[in-house]
Amino acid sequence: MTTPEAEQGGVAGAERAAPEDGAPRPEERLERAVRAAEQALIEYEIAVETFRVEIENFSRLHHQKLGPMYARLEELDAQIAEAKAARSGDPEDLRRAQELRARVLPMPSVEELFHGWMDGDGLFPEAAAMLTEQPVRPPQRVRPSDEARRRYRDLARKAHPDLAQEEGERKRREEFLTRVNAAYARGDEALLRELAEEWAAGPAPEERRPGQSEELYARLEWLAQRKELLTMVARELEESAIGSMLKLAPDDPDRLLDEIAEQLLAEVAGREAELAALTGQ
Repeated sequence: MTTPEAEQGGVAGAERAAPEDGAPRPEERLERAVRAAEQALIEYEIAVETFRVEIENFSRLHHQKLGPMYARLEELDAQIAEAKAARSGDPEDLRRAQELRARVLPMPSVEELFHGWMDGDGLFPEAAAMLTEQPVRPPQRVRPSDEARRRYRDLARKAHPDLAQEEGERKRREEFLTRVNAAYARGDEALLRELAEEWAAGPAPEERRPGQSEELYARLEWLAQRKELLTMVARELEESAIGSMLKLAPDDPDRLLDEIAEQLLAEVAGREAELAALTGQ
């Protein structure tokens, strides 16, 4: 039986085989370096895009779950400052109260407040449950599943524009990957399966013909520049507020949100007690 290692060795041996005159092609090592750099760049782009989607979706969950608590804390801070200013009459306290009040977002209209919570007959069940302190259906999970990740990575590797040499083929791949990225961001496994079938049924990409040394060096330089740009993007994502937060619990961000929610609830309770003491309520 021929093992994968043996087959790999045979392929490598064939690649190393010299022409009839015994001299290897001068571009051969350069071509292999370009192919390796292309694959490495594609893997890096996949990793950066995956992280970007995770940050985007975590940010959405963060806003949905914790946004109202942050808004409540801002409102309480403004009310506390206003109560202190009313007691003291000190210009600095008045300035501080005005500053905190300006930070509070304006109260939304009824339509905005209940957008997505109200139908023609009144409140949706989720809104009614919230108002009556009944269990509320948790928000829909928006992070892509492991299966969606697998399908996305597979499609990105196969259809990546950097593997195209013709401008028309590059454009086709870019348009296709735009649809793949959109489906992945939504975690749509069914659509990703359809896209995989569509790609498999499409025209087979032409194999790249070896170019001249100058073209290969130019290709390597472009790949290096692209990698540098992606490194900057990845650094910005990692250093963002949501990226830094996500790195604290990359395997269980839901638990991290629950912990932050508990902390915010405790802060809200403390602010409410302080305000009650100031206003005598």
